[in-house]
Amino acid sequence: MSSTNHQLPPRIKRIWGLSALGSLVALLVISGLLWLTYRYWDWSIWITVFALILTVIEPLIEAGLIPYRYRFTRYHITDLAVEMQSGFIFQKRVAIPIARVQNVTLNAGPLLQWQKLTKVSIATAATSHDIEGLELLEAERLREQIMRLAQEARHDQT
Repeated sequence: MSSTNHQLPPRIKRIWGLSALGSLVALLVISGLLWLTYRYWDWSIWITVFALILTVIEPLIEAGLIPYRYRFTRYHITDLAVEMQSGFIFQKRVAIPIARVQNVTLNAGPLLQWQKLTKVSIATAATSHDIEGLELLEAERLREQIMRLAQEARHDQT
């Protein structure tokens, strides 16, 4: 079993950048609607000003954090668990026991398909965790490996 942490492919940064752009567009629409309500229904100007500030700041922060997010997002598969890690300042480490894995699903929306990437969803009875943006061949290999380990773990428990 490999003992290295795996990093996401660099193309995932482009997907995250487009997500930030999508946030900007959505917030611009919301801000425009709030401005119209202010203009025609005499709402408070402060709601519109707050929305405009949020419209500028949120996508900038989201886009600015892409290198940080990429640098500290890792996953690792062992015989006992699927381990995922993200963040440096606000670290999140998740270990999904292999014996608890019920299903591993590959799915990709239009942006991931465009970059020839896919998302691996690992489901247990209680929750689901995602490894976003893997190469398709790597994702298929990972799915097979996790399901094989889960089946072996269940077989060992009986």
